[in-house]
Amino acid sequence: VQPPEWMQGHAFLGKFTTERQPFLHGFRGRMDERLDLVRSVTDGRYVYVRNYMPHLIYGQHLNYMWQTPTTRVWEQLHKEGKLNAVQDKFWNPKPWEELFDLQTDPDEVKNLAESREHSEIKTGLAQAQIYHALGIKDVGFVPEGERLELSHGNSPYDFGHSDAYRSADVIVTADSITNFDPGLMENRVPLMRTPLQNPISAIRYWGVLGHQILGKPAVDANHDLIAAAMKDTSAPVRIAAARALGEFGSEADTQAALQLLLAHADWSKNDVFTAMAALDALNALGQKAAPIAAQIKALPAKGPAPDARLQEYIPRMLEELRERFP
Repeated sequence: VQPPEWMQGHAFLGKFTTERQPFLHGFRGRMDERLDLVRSVTDGRYVYVRNYMPHLIYGQHLNYMWQTPTTRVWEQLHKEGKLNAVQDKFWNPKPWEELFDLQTDPDEVKNLAESREHSEIKTGLAQAQIYHALGIKDVGFVPEGERLELSHGNSPYDFGHSDAYRSADVIVTADSITNFDPGLMENRVPLMRTPLQNPISAIRYWGVLGHQILGKPAVDANHDLIAAAMKDTSAPVRIAAARALGEFGSEADTQAALQLLLAHADWSKNDVFTAMAALDALNALGQKAAPIAAQIKALPAKGPAPDARLQEYIPRMLEELRERFP
């Protein structure tokens, strides 16, 4: 990537600066109390964005963002239907992939991912993105709580480069499940039964997440396995299954999902990441969670956490839920 003119000739990175690389990679993971998984790559002219959780809107509620009047006004105008298509994009689910020409479209407004003219550019950048994820053994594809647990006190990097992390299997599964190329959609739902039965918990997690992303037809088609996943040995899998059934299942499914999520949201009985994921799911279910509003309000706002900063997030999430159900 060519640096700006004012930077050329200056060794800002010190004596260990290496040759300029052909690509610059970016990522988005957990943002305080909200989850997401986005990876990007740019060659300096074009930027390719891969949204692995496209069902989540860009504008998930983050406490610090809502401290600014601009965000609150922006959201209110969205609710009132007063935004144009570009302004409203922030409040809607994401496409699974995006491509922008930074030269002609520096604000990244026009998505070129489906442009035939740019198909070769997109393919090249998409390959660079997945090859990079595989090369660095990207641990972001493992739910955070499990990632730390499996690290056994070592760094996530150490876990990622150990035999305990089947990185290629996990990353390729996540990539294939969330790839919504029309040519690959036929027979997608029957094939998605296989990840749900995989011995690797992170693969089962992505299997459930794929059903949630595809929505009711997928959940209905593989209902038996999604329901079974609510009894999985992995908390992230159980929570993802409960969220999928709570949103797209029957009334009985919703009731069972709410009870599971309520139990997992109790910070006094679960780790902070489990409680956060459960509260996030309850928030996503919206008014479907109203029947357990009193129990949500009674949940503890204090508990153990591996880092002091994590202590802030559950109280924020509980406050938002309590405001929803006064």
